[in-house]
Amino acid sequence: MSSGDSNAGGTGNAPRVWGNIPPRNPNFTGREELLDRLHRRLLVDEATAVVPHAVHGMGGVGKSLLAVEYLYRRMAEYDVVWWIPAERTTQISVSLVELATRLKLAPGGDAPAAVDAVLEALRIGQPYSNWLLVFDNAESPEAVQQFFPAGGPGNIIITSRNPQWASIARPLEVDVFLREESKQLLRLRGPEISDEDADRLAEALGDLPLAIEQAAAWHAETGMLVDEYLRLLGEKRLDLLRGTAPLDSQQPVIAAWNISLDQLETKNPAAYQLLQVCSFYAPEPIARALFARAPRGSIATELDAVLEDPIRLGQAIRDIGRYSLARFNHRDDSLQMHRLVQAALQYRMTEEDRATMRRGAHLLLTANDPNDPNDINRWDRYGSLYPHVVVSEAVRSQENWVRNLVVNEVVYLLRRGDYASGRELARTAYVTWSETLGRDHPHTLLVARWLGFLLFTMGAYREAADLNASVLDAYRRTMGHDAQDTIDAVGNVAIDHRVRGDFAESLTLTESVHRQYLRMLGPEDRETLRAAHNLGVSLRLTGDFARARDIDEMTWNSYINMYGQDHVDTLRTWLGFILDIGELGEHSEALLHHQELVERTTSLLGRDHPFTLSAFRHLAAAQRQAGKHEQALHTAEQAQDDLIGLYGPENPETQAAALELTVSLRQCGHVDRALTDGIEVWNQFTRLYGHEHPHTLAAAVSLANTYRVRGDAAAAQHICRAALRHLTTRLGDDHLASLACRSSLASCHHALGEPDVALELDTDAYRRAQRMYGDDHPHVLAHAVNVAVDLRSVGRSQESDQLRDRTVERFKRRLGSGHPAIRSAADLDRMVIDYTPMPL
Repeated sequence: MSSGDSNAGGTGNAPRVWGNIPPRNPNFTGREELLDRLHRRLLVDEATAVVPHAVHGMGGVGKSLLAVEYLYRRMAEYDVVWWIPAERTTQISVSLVELATRLKLAPGGDAPAAVDAVLEALRIGQPYSNWLLVFDNAESPEAVQQFFPAGGPGNIIITSRNPQWASIARPLEVDVFLREESKQLLRLRGPEISDEDADRLAEALGDLPLAIEQAAAWHAETGMLVDEYLRLLGEKRLDLLRGTAPLDSQQPVIAAWNISLDQLETKNPAAYQLLQVCSFYAPEPIARALFARAPRGSIATELDAVLEDPIRLGQAIRDIGRYSLARFNHRDDSLQMHRLVQAALQYRMTEEDRATMRRGAHLLLTANDPNDPNDINRWDRYGSLYPHVVVSEAVRSQENWVRNLVVNEVVYLLRRGDYASGRELARTAYVTWSETLGRDHPHTLLVARWLGFLLFTMGAYREAADLNASVLDAYRRTMGHDAQDTIDAVGNVAIDHRVRGDFAESLTLTESVHRQYLRMLGPEDRETLRAAHNLGVSLRLTGDFARARDIDEMTWNSYINMYGQDHVDTLRTWLGFILDIGELGEHSEALLHHQELVERTTSLLGRDHPFTLSAFRHLAAAQRQAGKHEQALHTAEQAQDDLIGLYGPENPETQAAALELTVSLRQCGHVDRALTDGIEVWNQFTRLYGHEHPHTLAAAVSLANTYRVRGDAAAAQHICRAALRHLTTRLGDDHLASLACRSSLASCHHALGEPDVALELDTDAYRRAQRMYGDDHPHVLAHAVNVAVDLRSVGRSQESDQLRDRTVERFKRRLGSGHPAIRSAADLDRMVIDYTPMPL
């Protein structure tokens, strides 16, 4: 949640980008020397290099309040001021993604790459050079440092209780108030307090700023005599010491809060119960809208009544604020509690109270579950719920609705592209539910299915396959072979067969799943459509592009009717349809679709969302097939760079982009680099899939093409012979990949002075391609050109010329007169036929 740019602190000199800054404390007192020292340090470093400044100290000394006050006083000196909750890396990532949107770098895109885009923009000072980031409550230097810009013309402030920051950043220690600062704050809220009484209060509260502020708020609200307050404070300190007391340094402020909590509990029990519930959430903004939806069950009698009445809810929130037990931010309509207030509240509760209020926290979260994590328009809601789901330990709830929310958060993180966080939450839920519910419980198996898919997406294939097999076995044992969950689990196992290169078995399984859903649910049910999409994937892998196109087109139209054009499922099947028509030779149409898809996904999901990058990678192949080789090279290079930034160099999607890049490099004449990269890609594919996987073999054939173009036909021939043997075994003689390999082997023979062998191989490939794809498919025409080259080499020039002329005319009709393949065909240059592996 972010504030608007124009109302920061009510001044006309607000930064151009001002976001997530907590409200200013109107009673801020003292700290002038610290504020001045911080400002001087930032000015010095602004003229040199980015050096983080760690504002550190024990809990309750007001580190965050000091940083907030500094921002409001100095806002006019910056173009960008951004506040980042930094307790968990997910919070940091979400905040920086929002900053990317505000900087107009990535309109709502995927977390990891959007973060990279922000850090780079800050480093180079574009679009703004004068920026200030505040990482609040950054306890782990190792976790937080990765989110610092690597230099740049700005500043970083860290607030932390961890003294280890002193060895990494310039430390500025915040200690308790000076006695005069304590007395000043007490008299600000209670002018009638004598100097002697203010001194006694400050002494009893250890000059701890949050404790002083709490006592001042209490006195302003109740007018209680100082002697009575000190008596109550002493009692609360003794209570803390009798129990499992918090740290000594925190006792004064917790004791002070306990006095206010006692009063609130008596005066407004519902407000007190609301605080108890909030103590189980993350110590970051809690949207007031969270309380506006009726929970799925009763929490506590008084709180139930308030949650049903907006007026009484507003009164409860006001009473909480009057005692300074939480801050309400009117700009983003949110409530935020200090972690020490949360600790004080939980310390006061019995085990039964904790269980009741934690359950209440979970029920309110589930009431806000949109129950559709695939809908892009719901992602903001899931993003705001996510930290509270984690901190409240929703995975330990016994409520089905709460467990459903946990699963929906996993799906949201998957769809959003935050795979690491999704895997962490899914694994935590799976382990927890396996222990508490049993491995065969429906919720355990449900989250296991999503965990399996996340593992597959991240390239952890063996772990995914083992998990998916165990889930399928459990469903068959507990629910039978025909249950819907069992059928879904079969679909996950089908994916594992694709990973192993067993495309035929995967097709058998996905066809079975689709047939069962057609029979059970009908053709327009969302589960049937999902099964149809997966069937299209399997058909593409086996080379049946015509049937895949027909199914994908129907599924795509059904998704449009059901969800509209901008739903994730609609977009995924649209990509499948585009791949189908491209492989069927409709290169111009496919390119137009690809361009539109990339524009739409960039607008909806962000430039750096995984699906956008996948579509961008396929756009490079479409540009290459359409003859736009330089464009394809630029797109392929950008796609690989972005995917490395998102996933790292060894991820399957990154390697697929790297393979496409080697083809574009070769076609644009960068043969040496294509060879070096091609060898690395082949090795990576071998590590990912094994030597005999069709994708590895396609990478091998591409490498062989590069070797031959570079002049080493013998090495290329050796690779092609082995690849052709395995491809025909795995995919059959007529698959496009097998035909492309046969053509490459023929080219090797031709280069080695064996045109008769080349003619035999090329003729066989040409005839098979004709039978499969007709006379005018671009691959068929490329095979025809190579046959014409062979005919001329064996002295059959007339036949060669006739075949060449027919082929050139067909190329013109199919691809247009400007395609570079036409010149190559007219000149009887041998055609290199590259096969692009289809997504798994």
